[in-house]
Amino acid sequence: MTLIPELTILQPADKEQIDLPRTSEEELAVGKKRLYIESYGCQMNFADSEIVAAVMRNAGFATTSSAEEADVIFLNTCAIRDNAEQKVRHRLKHLTGLKRQKPELLVGMLGCMAERLKTKLLEEEKVVDIVAGPDAYRDIPKLVEEAESGQKAVNVFLSREETYADISPIRLNSNGVTAFVSIMRGCDNMCSFCVVPFTRGRERSRDPYSIVREAQDLFDRGYREVTLLGQNVDSYKWVLGAGSEEREVEPAPETPHRRAAPSSLLAPTTTFAHLLEMVALIHPDLRVRFSTSHPKDITDDVLHTMARYDNICNYIHLPAQSGNSRVLKLMNRTYDRPWYIGKIDRIREILGEGCGISTDMISGFCTETEDEHQESLSLMDYVHYDYAYMFAYSERPGTLAAKKYADDIPEDVKKRRLNEIIARQLSHSAERNQRHIGQVQRVLIEGTSKRSDDFLCGRNDQNKMVVFPKGNHQKGEYVNVLVTECTSATLRGQVVNE
Repeated sequence: MTLIPELTILQPADKEQIDLPRTSEEELAVGKKRLYIESYGCQMNFADSEIVAAVMRNAGFATTSSAEEADVIFLNTCAIRDNAEQKVRHRLKHLTGLKRQKPELLVGMLGCMAERLKTKLLEEEKVVDIVAGPDAYRDIPKLVEEAESGQKAVNVFLSREETYADISPIRLNSNGVTAFVSIMRGCDNMCSFCVVPFTRGRERSRDPYSIVREAQDLFDRGYREVTLLGQNVDSYKWVLGAGSEEREVEPAPETPHRRAAPSSLLAPTTTFAHLLEMVALIHPDLRVRFSTSHPKDITDDVLHTMARYDNICNYIHLPAQSGNSRVLKLMNRTYDRPWYIGKIDRIREILGEGCGISTDMISGFCTETEDEHQESLSLMDYVHYDYAYMFAYSERPGTLAAKKYADDIPEDVKKRRLNEIIARQLSHSAERNQRHIGQVQRVLIEGTSKRSDDFLCGRNDQNKMVVFPKGNHQKGEYVNVLVTECTSATLRGQVVNE
C-alpha cells in the first residue's frame, strides 16, 4: 500500500492547510518499535504531535515516515470543520486495508476529533484501538500497552492544570530554523461557532521560565525563530504560587547580547507582554512571533513591547470573523465592528502602517444577510489585511451556534460569498506586497525554494515569504533582500549588502 498523494508536508501558501496532514520523519533506530504520526489542523496540533513523539520516545519508540513500517499509527485530528473530520474518516479507510495486512498494527486517534467523539469513535471506526484527548498524552504509553493486550483504550479526560511544561518536544518536520513553543492550552472564549473550548478544555498558562528555557535551548541548537502558540496568547497569565511551585526567581545574567531583565519581569504575575519581553531578551538574533490573538485581549502593553524590540516580529494575526456587529454578537465575539476598527487603528498608531495584519473570515454564518456580508467586505477594504484564512461556515455539533441558531444560509450562497471574500483578499494581498517593492527586507533563510534549488526562501518581519537567488548563503542566515517584484503570496528580489 502506498500513501495517498495528499499526505505531504504543506507549504504556507497552501490554503487547505487545515485539512491536510503533516507526517512524522524517519528516525534512525535499531530494535525499537516504530511510531508514525499524521497531524491535521492548526499549529497547536503540530506542536502537540511533537509532545507525543517525546512521550513515546521515552517509552522506547522511534518515529518513522512510513505508515507501512509502523507498529503504532496516530492520527492527531482537528474538529474545527466537518471537512477536516471527513479527511480523517477517509484516511481511516486506507488504514483499515493496511491493518488487514498487519493485524498487530495499532491505530490511535488523538486530539480534538478524539475529544469531541470520545468512545463513539470506537463504535463508528472499528479500525481504531486508542482514543486520547489533548490532555491525555502522558498516558499514551499506558494506552498502547492496554491496546496491545487486545483491549480498546480511551482517555479523554480534560485537565485544568496540564501544560506539558516539563516535556521537551521532539521537533518533527523541522527545518532547523523555526519552531513552535506552546505557552498555554485551552480556551475560555465561548465563540458560538467554535468547538475548541469543548475539545481542549479551560484556559491555563504555562510557567514562563520553562518557556524561556525551551526558547533558549532552541536558540543554542541553531534555531533562529520561535512562534509562541496558544488559542488566545494575549490572555496568557501566570501567577507564581497559583498551581505552580513556589521558588526564587533567578533572572538571567547579563551577557554582551542579553540585557538584565526589567524589574516588571520579576513580579509574581507574568502577563503576555512580560513573556514576550522575556523571550525577546534571549538574543537579538532570535526572532519572536506569536499566534493567535483575540481582539478583545491584545493590549497596548503588548503593542508597545513589540515596538520596543526589533526581534519581535511586526506582525499580528487578529481574527475578525465578520465585519457586521449583529453577526459578531451572534458569534459571541464580545466586540462590535467599531471596537474592532478601533483596535486596528491602535495597532497602526503604535506599530505603523508597515505592521503585517492577517485575519480569519467566515462567510454565511447563521442568518447573515447580503448587506451584512457586504460589511465584511468593507471591513477588509478598511484594514487591507496582508492575508487571511477564509472559510464558509460549518456547523459543529455541540457548539452554542448549533444549539441556538439554524444553519440557514444555502451552501451555494456561502460559497459565492466566500469566493467574493477570497477575491477581495487576493487584491489586498497584492497591494500590500507591492508596498515592499524597492524596499530592503531582512529575511531569515528557511531553506530552498520549492520551485528551484537555485533559489532560497525565508520570511521577512511581516511574515511574508521572500524568494531570492541562492548565491553563497545558507539556511539559518539573515540576509538583506532588495524586493524587485511580487505576487499576492510572495516577494522576490536580490540579496544586497545594506
